[in-house]
Amino acid sequence: MKIYTYSQARQKLADILEESKTEEVVIRRRKGDLFAIVPKSRVRRSPFDVGGLRKDITRKEILEAIRESRERA
Repeated sequence: MKIYTYSQARQKLADILEESKTEEVVIRRRKGDLFAIVPKSRVRRSPFDVGGLRKDITRKEILEAIRESRERA
């Protein structure tokens, strides 16, 4: 764990953020307040993962729409 003062953290913010990926980094303010920098993990999502639509449509209506679209082609 590394501890930086607020002034040091302001001057080296980019370096400290990179460093926080491998070890705990703490910033101390004058009054003694301590703040930990913890990287947030990325959520890997598929580009095909889309939210559903809430529609009042039945299974039968969906199948009919599919059949109609295939008949037109």
